[in-house]
Amino acid sequence: MRTYPGCIVCFFRQALEAAKISGADEETQNRILIELSQKLPDFSLTSTPPEMGRLVYRLVTDITRRKDPYLEIKQESNKFAFSMYSELKERIASSPDPLLEAVEISIVGNIIDYGIHNSTDIAGRVRELLIKEKQAVKEEETIFFNYPAFKTALAQAENILYLGDNAGEIVFDRLLIEEIKRLYPDKKITFAVKGGAIINDALMADAEECGITGITQVISNGADAPGTLLSLCSSDFLAAYNQAQLIISKGQGNFETLSSKEKPIFFLLMAKCPVVAAHIGCETGTFLLFNRYG
Repeated sequence: MRTYPGCIVCFFRQALEAAKISGADEETQNRILIELSQKLPDFSLTSTPPEMGRLVYRLVTDITRRKDPYLEIKQESNKFAFSMYSELKERIASSPDPLLEAVEISIVGNIIDYGIHNSTDIAGRVRELLIKEKQAVKEEETIFFNYPAFKTALAQAENILYLGDNAGEIVFDRLLIEEIKRLYPDKKITFAVKGGAIINDALMADAEECGITGITQVISNGADAPGTLLSLCSSDFLAAYNQAQLIISKGQGNFETLSSKEKPIFFLLMAKCPVVAAHIGCETGTFLLFNRYG
């Protein structure tokens, strides 16, 4: 997905929010915004939004000298999400279609995104979406939520790469991985996290904290971008990417960077951004499960 003019406004908003979270004073916040405005003319709109997002956060961390300003937020998100684990596990087990329930819950978890929502009451929003989950999915057209195709792809693939998104959210991903493993205990599932701090994206420490390292193989993609920029990823990750027979891609950032790739990728996300929703052709808030090439 390319960058649209509407993304530019969001870059400035994200820069300011990250600066505040980093503890920057007003003078430093102004400096960050001024330096960002000087960099924008050199940025191509043919690039993906996460490419610019990476530059935005690098600018903030370089000036504020806060390597991981979202660290406490990520830890709080992990704690909150894990507090719901048992409840959601039971919800999946008691569902007439546990796999579908696990998919839907995984998508609900995508609301834990501080690059989009900032100070929004994330906990309240998750609870609200869990109540509306069934109706939300029921209303989606097959083109946006193609569960039958996903089930078929899942049944056929022996080697699966699952691309994680945000801290906290990965607890919801853990539930889906556990359900896949229950149905298909012999499948190889590799879970990928980011290689460096970027917004509230999950790192290896988050995967450990949320128990994912205890249920499946976890690797770093080797990059510090809010998506999957293959040009920056490690050789180990690229090997896993190329060998995967099915890629489960969570979140907007991964969609923005991989939506043009002709790979067996299923995108699981909520369309939280109006620019992303317009690009896909859906409404903001849509639950998405689709594969452009399958």
